Amino acid sequence: MRTELVTTLKRQATELLADLERDREPILITQHGLPSAYLVDVESFETMQQRIKLLEGIARGERALEEGRTVSHEQAKERLSRWLK
Repeated sequence: MRTELVTTLKRQATELLADLERDREPILITQHGLPSAYLVDVESFETMQQRIKLLEGIARGERALEEGRTVSHEQAKERLSRWLK
């Protein structure tokens, strides 16, 4: 992963954005030698957000199972049919 100084971002934002669009590789921005932010292209960011939502849904489902909050197959089909209307 590429690392750039915040001053480089300030001075060469257009070039960094062009590199980001071309390479689709996140850029770590540092300030005073410490990690400050990641610069990522829009498509990668949106994909990450979708994956996070999916993983959160799986985690909620696992918690529901652990807590015994389940329904039968027939109940699930009925709920889905109402939801899909």
